[in-house]
Amino acid sequence: MLSALAPMDLLGELSFAEKGVSSVKVILTGFLVVFAMLIFLIIIVKIYSLLVGKAQRSGLVIGKKKKFKKTKKADEAPKPAAEKVVVFGAPAREPENDEIPEEVIAVISAAVATMYGGSDKVKIKSVKRSRAKRSAWANAGVIENTRPF
Repeated sequence: MLSALAPMDLLGELSFAEKGVSSVKVILTGFLVVFAMLIFLIIIVKIYSLLVGKAQRSGLVIGKKKKFKKTKKADEAPKPAAEKVVVFGAPAREPENDEIPEEVIAVISAAVATMYGGSDKVKIKSVKRSRAKRSAWANAGVIENTRPF
């Protein structure tokens, strides 16, 4: 029987079935090589990820560690936040420089009520405007696309 690497002049002499078998051998060999290399690369990336994670946990990586300051004392009770009353049907007014429009607060509270079923356990204490340079959607995209394996 002829090998898959037969010279071009001998390929004309092969039957249709022999050409099919040779084609299948070449395709399966290609798939085998490609998937073997992909598995090898996945193993390398996993090992690298484990090493970097271990180095970060042990403090070998040079970088700034965030230090959290305690702002409240254990004996001090938290101060109750001022509740904002939203009046529906009131004419819309222009918000001041840092004020959040009442319509936005109403939408946020409706979303929270929908998510938690209007439970008495859930209470919105305050709504603050984000001071991030990126939008929340951009931050979520960055976190999703840079998460370790």
